[in-house]
Amino acid sequence: MYKPASLRQHLTNANPDLNQNPDKLLVFADQGNVIASGTNSLSFEYHYRLNIIITDYNGDPDALMVPLLAWVAVNQNELLSNPDLRKTGIRFEVDFNNHETIDLSIALDLTERTIVKQSENGKLQLTHPQEPQTTPEFSHPFWKLYDGENLLAEWVTPT
Repeated sequence: MYKPASLRQHLTNANPDLNQNPDKLLVFADQGNVIASGTNSLSFEYHYRLNIIITDYNGDPDALMVPLLAWVAVNQNELLSNPDLRKTGIRFEVDFNNHETIDLSIALDLTERTIVKQSENGKLQLTHPQEPQTTPEFSHPFWKLYDGENLLAEWVTPT
């Protein structure tokens, strides 16, 4: 599974607090299952809930959510484009620790395809195809998110 590491890296790079304190960001893949077609192919799909927990966070939650949505737009677009999936595909919970910090838990329903093909020499080869891409509304390669004059986050468009 490559999406958890990809999202971890994206959020860490985008958010100054997580960049300085990467141990605040915890990532878990829960409730996973493998779906295989039962045909002659060994290809399959991972389905799982990705839980992202940010502990002792004292920044603006938008500085996490906007980069998260930018990553989702590239890596699991149906959570935004499918009317049924967008209702429950991205969830969150907040624990208010005190007047300054929160613990934020974000849950995403993700899938990843794994294609298994036998090569000419008989070896099984794995590939992880990219997600289908729509024409991005925000195609600029580098983004900065501001609240007034306050820089909240910055990131490179996810690939």
